[in-house]
Amino acid sequence: MKLPCVLTKLSVLLLLALAASAVFAQGPPYQTDDPVPVDLHHYEFYIFGGVDGTPVALASSGPAFEFNWGALPRLQLHAVLPFGASAPLNSKVYDPSGQGPDTFGLTDMELGTKLALVLESKHVPQIGIFPMFEMPTGNADKGLGVGKVWFKLPIWFQKNSGKWLFDGGGGYNLIQQDGLRSFPYTGWLVKKELSERLELGAEIFAHGREGLAASQTEASAMVDIGGYYHFKNPHEQFLFCYGHSVAGQTENYAYVGMYWTWGKDDKPPGTSSLFPGAPNRNGY
Repeated sequence: MKLPCVLTKLSVLLLLALAASAVFAQGPPYQTDDPVPVDLHHYEFYIFGGVDGTPVALASSGPAFEFNWGALPRLQLHAVLPFGASAPLNSKVYDPSGQGPDTFGLTDMELGTKLALVLESKHVPQIGIFPMFEMPTGNADKGLGVGKVWFKLPIWFQKNSGKWLFDGGGGYNLIQQDGLRSFPYTGWLVKKELSERLELGAEIFAHGREGLAASQTEASAMVDIGGYYHFKNPHEQFLFCYGHSVAGQTENYAYVGMYWTWGKDDKPPGTSSLFPGAPNRNGY
């Protein structure tokens, strides 16, 4: 089945699914994000590591630290402080992005604001935007950053149906730097709660060409499978995900992390929009 057909069917599922009484946040460990901000006066904290590899280079994040704050109703402030590595595979086919020594250090810091534009109702999905600013805190000469401020501009949708959750949407990464190019991306996720402790999900995530100075020199479409393990402490979770390309450039994606949440009223899972079950992210 061709990728456009799959994405079309997933989008129809997203829009037609019946609503549930509770709304859950999504995002990490998946590449598809969500439109649900952290609840007012609540907080989220992640420690995570991730990797994205192609035949050009292996790029990793970790240790990385993410913090989200429900600063206002329907509005979340977001920050990620990432350390990471760049490991070119030294193939002359991919010069210059695939040439050079392995490096490790601070990469570009991420700042963002998630805003819920439309709340979920019986027949309408939740809709939100999540613009992010990537600050040039990494050393671009060592492959640890872009060297200029760049932007992620996504819009996301979410619909719940009992133990099922559907997320989808996409956006555009705006980059103005030599050797790199702006590119679109889209993600569609289906997740199910299997038990009180375990949730699993699968997504299709695709992105355009990122430029000759990036490891993702060509477009790629991936299928990722991941989930969450809930510890006895309802505010602590283990997150995991792995995926591989099914079309376009060969690409591998992986994420593991720990997640904690707390807030003014400390509601249990299932009664708040702050639980993921929560990238880098992820990632795009």
